[in-house]
Amino acid sequence: MKKILITGSNGLLGQKLAELLLPRQGVEVLATSRGENKLAERLPTLPFRSMDVTRPEQIERVVSEFRPTHIIHTAAMTNVDECEANHEGALLLNRDAVLYIAWACERYGVHLTHVSTDFIFDGANGPYDEEASGNPVNFYGKTKLQAEEIVKQAKCKWAIVRTVLVYGVAHDYGRTNIVLWVRDSLRAGRGIKVVTDQYRTPTLAEDLAMGCWLVVEKDATGIFHIAGSEMLTPYEMAMQVAEFFALDNSMIDKADSSTFTQQAKRPPRTGFRIGKAQAELGYRPHTFQEGIRMVAAQAAEEAP
Repeated sequence: MKKILITGSNGLLGQKLAELLLPRQGVEVLATSRGENKLAERLPTLPFRSMDVTRPEQIERVVSEFRPTHIIHTAAMTNVDECEANHEGALLLNRDAVLYIAWACERYGVHLTHVSTDFIFDGANGPYDEEASGNPVNFYGKTKLQAEEIVKQAKCKWAIVRTVLVYGVAHDYGRTNIVLWVRDSLRAGRGIKVVTDQYRTPTLAEDLAMGCWLVVEKDATGIFHIAGSEMLTPYEMAMQVAEFFALDNSMIDKADSSTFTQQAKRPPRTGFRIGKAQAELGYRPHTFQEGIRMVAAQAAEEAP
């Protein structure tokens, strides 16, 4: 029996993990997040505990009672510009909380799967494999790289799952994603500017959840790159979205990064090589076209 504790279960990845793991045989799940359980109506049988990962005493209480075999740590401050504006908050959630989770994993012999990001890299020469050295260009990336170092030094079994530009539909979730942003803008007749000088391997949230589960299922250790397999610019993604929904792509204007005044610098070319995850975990991502189709179907279900 695998007893899996999910942190950040109200977030996009956390919700997908809960949906994936709850029905599985031989798996017991405990979803944890700050505040109320956003999945209470959708998954009424999902066990949930309110837990703030920045409070070590709360982690201690929940872990000592549930006694998980595995923790999948998804909770983080992922808004890159917010991290740039709020260093203290970013360090607390992205670095210190990881230390508290790692302490609990050491104390109770728990396998830790920690979710990290392509933004630990400078984007000078992507796509990257697992051996590449981190060199972040923004504060978010710095906090996530510091967290990786904490995990690597932890005296428990650990895996680091890095991912890229995750998109998907979550329940009662404030943030949008590139697929719905492009669709809704074009449907409303709003022209959009989309960059052509950034490269990513966009990752369907369901694929990332599956990658995390494969790590847990195999008790895998080390670093794994879990992402989509296609290197695309946001402009290319937007054009695919317009085509899928049969919308007017003449409203999509090419732009470069200098057009936008964002607080945090973005790495130009990241993206991942996923051969290790494919070979060792049996990981198989959806194409971006398949991802658009799944997001469209889920968004239709979520619509009021």
